Amino acid sequence: MNNQKQLIIKQLDNKMRKLQFAKDNASFSTGWIRTIRTALGIPRRSIAKKIGISEPSLSGIEEREIEGNITLKTLRKTAEAMDLILVYGFVPKDGSLKGYIKKKAYAAAKKIVLRTAHTMSLEDQAISNRRITAAIKEKTLELESTLPSFLWD
Repeated sequence: MNNQKQLIIKQLDNKMRKLQFAKDNASFSTGWIRTIRTALGIPRRSIAKKIGISEPSLSGIEEREIEGNITLKTLRKTAEAMDLILVYGFVPKDGSLKGYIKKKAYAAAKKIVLRTAHTMSLEDQAISNRRITAAIKEKTLELESTLPSFLWD
């Protein structure tokens, strides 16, 4: 992996690390819009008027948010109508992109090495478990540094 790609991954990891807290608190059962609107006592008609839609349309927006069928554009417009900012991003399940890369590289390396080891054993050229483990480690490092496209299949 070239230095520029390493730097980008490092920068993304730093930004994503700051969002990790949101992973467990990403939503409310009533959705962000309705939760904030009711907590602040903002009537539907106030928000609807600012967006230029009817109250029933705003109710529909709130329902679509809960269902997960809302667009980012609609969320952004609704946030702006409440004088808020929509924050949008991705957070790695396992904590970091580096960790994600390592996991994918290890799985691919293990598959490659074990397939090769199996072929060799069929040809009566079996290698030791110690050598297999070392080969998996070596292949993992290679895949982490080159990031071949097949890692993501």
